[in-house]
Amino acid sequence: MGRTQRSIIPLFLASLILTACGGGSDGNNSVTTSANADASISPQDTGVPQATGNTATDGLNWFNFRRRQLGIQAVNRNTVIDTAALGHSVYQRDNDTITHEQTAGKPSFTGRTAGDRLRAAGYAIPASGFAYGEVISATTDTSGFNAAEDLIAAIYHRFVIFEPMFKEAGAGSAARSGGLTYFTTNFTAIGLNSGLAQGNVVHYPVANQTRVPRNFFSDNESPDPVPNANEVGYPVSVHANITDRLEVQTFTITPRGGNALPVRLLRKADDAQTPESAVAIIPLSPLAQNTAYDVRFVGRLSGVGSNNAPWSSNIDRSWTFTTQ
Repeated sequence: MGRTQRSIIPLFLASLILTACGGGSDGNNSVTTSANADASISPQDTGVPQATGNTATDGLNWFNFRRRQLGIQAVNRNTVIDTAALGHSVYQRDNDTITHEQTAGKPSFTGRTAGDRLRAAGYAIPASGFAYGEVISATTDTSGFNAAEDLIAAIYHRFVIFEPMFKEAGAGSAARSGGLTYFTTNFTAIGLNSGLAQGNVVHYPVANQTRVPRNFFSDNESPDPVPNANEVGYPVSVHANITDRLEVQTFTITPRGGNALPVRLLRKADDAQTPESAVAIIPLSPLAQNTAYDVRFVGRLSGVGSNNAPWSSNIDRSWTFTTQ
């Protein structure tokens, strides 16, 4: 696509597939859960949502809670987008599948792609100046908070959830009796004219965040961001606007008083699943318990301004977070 219409979906053609304790199977892979949203909350955290018991509502509220922590705008819930998201969760439930693409003729078909499903629900997609993304999960845990926290841990999905330019979203969930709960969230932006100020970035975990999870099970996410390992350290990421290009010069994570950890670097130059506007590192081993970690990112951000003039900025960020 051109620079005026962006879909994040092709970057993430598979979903996060989770089951409850002990592992399970979606027909291809056995996986286990890793996130507990309640355990990740600190006493000093503000704006923590209250659970409603509705998976879709709680999941979207949790995404907005984390977006506010980063300093990016919360997305407004749109009932038309809700319809598209719910339809996709119902399709997956009724066909016992995990997928971003539906097949015409199968039960509960509402559109092949997320864009098709948005249009079918009545969402007016303009010819230009538009971006959208989709994240999905399936788990026996019905908690929307936990589903959202798991998707944030899954780095390719995090790139979608923390896109600064997204303005609206909708969510829907559907459950099989005694089985999986399917959770879908669609994000959109009509007009690529908001997001972060020119030359700015955000990062996750945020500065001085506490109770950060220590690990991430890479095999839970497809595509697998660390193909030759399963339990690795919690991903650390830097995000710019979808219209910008973020380049890495230095990106390290170091336990306080120790040495920089071995990591897998995710950037567009080496990894097709990573957008140009974001980068991440994944420590190759789980992080230590109750430990302060210092992060340093040095890079360059470039883009095109509102006057169509190219610009670039040097980025140098250092921050600290503490694990559970």
